[in-house]
Amino acid sequence: MDESQRIAHYLAKAVELATDNVRNNGGPFGAIVVTEDGREFVGVNRVTANLDPTAHAEVTAIRNACQGIGDFDLSGATLYSSCEPCPMCLASSLWARVGHVYFAADRQDAADAGFDDALFYQYFDSPEHRNLMPVAQLPPGTGSAVDPFNQWRATANKTVY
Repeated sequence: MDESQRIAHYLAKAVELATDNVRNNGGPFGAIVVTEDGREFVGVNRVTANLDPTAHAEVTAIRNACQGIGDFDLSGATLYSSCEPCPMCLASSLWARVGHVYFAADRQDAADAGFDDALFYQYFDSPEHRNLMPVAQLPPGTGSAVDPFNQWRATANKTVY
């Protein structure tokens, strides 16, 4: 199977996972991480089922893949998603060092179904949208804000990521 057929195959599989998940009281999102050596790890949206706002399909697939391979680094892996990943899922993919991300439906398709992440994209795009959730840097009551980083630098037996 060539690259375009492989992408179409996994996107169809992600869409099928998402559709089945709706039938199982989950959200309409599915994702698959395929590692460089071909192992597949799936994830579906369980936000409402698990009362976990981070239980998006992509994050769940990334968690399953990392646990499955025994590493937090998914370099060379590909993420296939039934829908355009939200900013959290994109950030998770970056942290996991996923090599490629492909998606089927886009953010407008999601918005048309009642899942409008536009504010979240805007939050990162422009300062005037930061009133949605103000974020500010303030000094801690005691010690230094960089104490944890100083300790990290001084620790010899750490796992660098």
